[in-house]
Amino acid sequence: MGVITIFSYDPLWNTMKEKGVTQYQLLKGGIDNKTLDSLKKNKNITMITLEKLCRIIGCTPNEIVEIK
Repeated sequence: MGVITIFSYDPLWNTMKEKGVTQYQLLKGGIDNKTLDSLKKNKNITMITLEKLCRIIGCTPNEIVEIK
């Protein structure tokens, strides 16, 4: 039995595209490669990381993650 993913970071990629934010900017802002990989695979991230993403991109948590 596989793991059921209830989080989706699809809004993150859409928000980044809309605001013209690149993955490189996330890396420069303190998001590491391991975390980027977790986001791409819809794995868990910490609230600190969520806050950091919001600060770097200039958005709200709802623009980063959705709960299915």
